[in-house]
Amino acid sequence: MTNTSPGDLVPLPPAALALGAQFAAAGHELHLVGGSVRDALMGRSSDDLDFTTDARPERVLAIVAPVAATTWTTGIEFGTVGAQVDGLRCEITTYRADRYDRETRNPEVVYGDSLVDDLRRRDFTMNAMAVSVSGDRTFTDPYGGLADLAHGVLRTPGTPEESFADDPLRMLRAARFVSTLGVSIAPEVDAALRALAPQLGRITAERVQVELSKLLLGAAPRKGLEVLVDTGLADVVLPELPALRMAADEHGQHKDVYAHTLQVLDQAIDLEDAGPDLVLRWAAVLHDVGKPATREFLPGGRVTFHHHEVVGARMARKRLKALRYPSAFIDEVGQLVFLHLRFYGYRSSEWTDSAVRRYVVDAGLLLPRLHKLVRSDCTTRNKRKAAALSTAYDTLESRIAELKAKEELDSIRPDLDGNEIMSILGVGPGPLVGQAYKHLLALRMEHGPLGRDRAVSELREWYAANA
Repeated sequence: MTNTSPGDLVPLPPAALALGAQFAAAGHELHLVGGSVRDALMGRSSDDLDFTTDARPERVLAIVAPVAATTWTTGIEFGTVGAQVDGLRCEITTYRADRYDRETRNPEVVYGDSLVDDLRRRDFTMNAMAVSVSGDRTFTDPYGGLADLAHGVLRTPGTPEESFADDPLRMLRAARFVSTLGVSIAPEVDAALRALAPQLGRITAERVQVELSKLLLGAAPRKGLEVLVDTGLADVVLPELPALRMAADEHGQHKDVYAHTLQVLDQAIDLEDAGPDLVLRWAAVLHDVGKPATREFLPGGRVTFHHHEVVGARMARKRLKALRYPSAFIDEVGQLVFLHLRFYGYRSSEWTDSAVRRYVVDAGLLLPRLHKLVRSDCTTRNKRKAAALSTAYDTLESRIAELKAKEELDSIRPDLDGNEIMSILGVGPGPLVGQAYKHLLALRMEHGPLGRDRAVSELREWYAANA
């Protein structure tokens, strides 16, 4: 009977073996490390490999040159050399014993000579394991990362206070791992998160955005968001979310909007049909953020949130802009938040074909996501009410499909284009042409396709009244 080392359980791709041979021949150590080892032990594949070595960066460049398709040195000031080997992106970092400037969080790079010391500076124990690829697959786990991984517990190699003070972003990473890895947070780590949450304000918006995106794209984003809110981290990076934990009215009849939001997120995820959708998930998280600012208590214990979708869309755009998301992404999430209540007008009154057209046109390419968001927004426990809402939306979708079959709803435009308008009216380019175009578009929305003859007649009639 042979003893199996954990290192034997980590499959080493050809890129790792090729690099390991190079470093061994040069008399240096090379270890697969961090998330690469963790993911391999969890049976998760990765296109990126992280390594650590006792060789200094300039020496690393020379060692990898024979097997690398390309190299890059964007992180060399922090001791990291990048290389593309056998189609995989590899990052090789010299052993470090970083000291952090706790005002700017910039590391003061100090190279080390000890693998164990290098592992101690890492964020969590499950990321502080290493497998030698330049020797005999020696498995190094000085801080109990394998046991923590087996139990699904997030701990830090040193004290969590020291780790988070060095790099507060690690606190967000803890919440992200709850979402992506399904782990729980050790009590001492949870206590440090609560105590040091304000320190997250030192981190740039771009780095926060990356972590929040990864959290939301995880398998259990609800749990990650609950960590953010419960520990106070959300108060720093996403204050609109904890603000939804509004107190019930004096009769206890007003449901908690925070709990509703998390349920909407879960239900939206259940409706995804092509993998995780960051736009849809952000829209679910932010769809009701306008409620605290628009809440009114009415006689009889009723509560209203008039126009919360308008206020919420503005707030969603502001938050995502502060997080440095791209403008197009912000526009998509903001528009979904703005439109998510439009359907309730259909439920309460019979929509004309014109209203259905406007719903489709206003949603544009977001219509499939809007369908999912609206359906997810029903969280009532009243089965009869839920069934009625679902049936009403089924009817709306059927009407949309019927109109699409008769008309080009996805690309509604006037029956006459700008050149035709100028030719018919005998005018040149100018504001008048744009005004005429908008008039014909409004008619098209109201009545459907007009046909050329009627469109020409309507254009001339409008021109006579407005020229």
